[in-house]
Amino acid sequence: MLLLLYYRPSSTLVALKQINLNRDEGTPCTALREISLLKELRHANIVALLDVAHTRERLTLIFEHLDCDLKQHMDACGKNLAPANVQLILYQVLRGIAYCHSKSILHRDLKPQNLLLNRATGDVKLADFGLARAFGIPVKAFSHEVVTLWYRPPDVLMGSQVYSTSIDMWSIGCIFGEMTTGRPLFAGKNVDEQLARIFKQRGTPTELTWPGVSQLPNFRGDFPVTPAVQLASIVPKMDSLGVTLLNRLLQYNPAMRVSAAEALQHVYFASIHAIVGNLPNEQSIFDRTGITMILEPPVEAAQAPAASTAAAAAAVPAPIAQQQQDISQQQQAFQDQQQRELQLTRMQQMSQFQQFQQLQAHQHLLAQPNHVVNNNNNNSSSQAHPSHLDSQFTQ
Repeated sequence: MLLLLYYRPSSTLVALKQINLNRDEGTPCTALREISLLKELRHANIVALLDVAHTRERLTLIFEHLDCDLKQHMDACGKNLAPANVQLILYQVLRGIAYCHSKSILHRDLKPQNLLLNRATGDVKLADFGLARAFGIPVKAFSHEVVTLWYRPPDVLMGSQVYSTSIDMWSIGCIFGEMTTGRPLFAGKNVDEQLARIFKQRGTPTELTWPGVSQLPNFRGDFPVTPAVQLASIVPKMDSLGVTLLNRLLQYNPAMRVSAAEALQHVYFASIHAIVGNLPNEQSIFDRTGITMILEPPVEAAQAPAASTAAAAAAVPAPIAQQQQDISQQQQAFQDQQQRELQLTRMQQMSQFQQFQQLQAHQHLLAQPNHVVNNNNNNSSSQAHPSHLDSQFTQ
């Protein structure tokens, strides 16, 4: 369960991931894995784990908060992202996963729902490392029950348990295509249908096009034979440089898929990489001049602001609406507290300023004893002067 609230140590809005614990089974291995991996990962494009709270009944992971995930953002924009924004989002995803791979960590569940976005800044962060695994050399045999079906590579779909970073690169290729077309590239209902949809567009693999494919556990010689479709026709809105990169990401043979580090060097990103190629891991690409995300307002707001707002309010489930109301109240209370503290500070500063002016006037009088009698009018005028300054300071 996910919740939002203000985190007192930093006075910022955070996201809580609450995991109910089974008294007999203890803490889920996915939660332990996520915690241990995120403690090692410090990168601008990976969600930050701020803290962990543990009781007998519940484990709570406290994360930094971002506005939405990529799926929600695409839906809000009418599934029609600006090409420049697609490029910036993809670059950040590759930057984050390249860092993971450099630390010998596979994400294994990359999909739009696990990519978080700050719509105000454009920052994208990898999240949900519950299925992530550390890998070594030689590559170990892992479970093939990883990655949401639509983003699962064909080698894993056909039962391969020996894989490495290539598993994440196929998923990123699927996300790249989906950002451009506004719909999943391969949306099967089960493993067989998923393979059929992939083969229909990329062609049925053979030993000639994919050496070793026939040795995969679930390979069948009776797969329907279909020729490959031109990739450019599948993603007509994508420019030619993007298509060449997408083709490298969606290679059947895992050994032929481009790595994240290589993808960042691709000519498709030439204009971005020239500016941020040497950026420190902890720094956002938007810290560099010349890198800006195009603001994309929600499509509903652009079409009918009043009607869509009312409809959206009516469509929000009661628990979520209550949670949003609670968050709004917390925000207001936090702002009120800040305002009170600011007013108190101003009052203290005003009092100190007034005392300082009075001290100056007193010292001035002491310094000129021969003119006290003759300058009474001037002194009263000068004593009124600090009050005038105080009113200006208060304003």
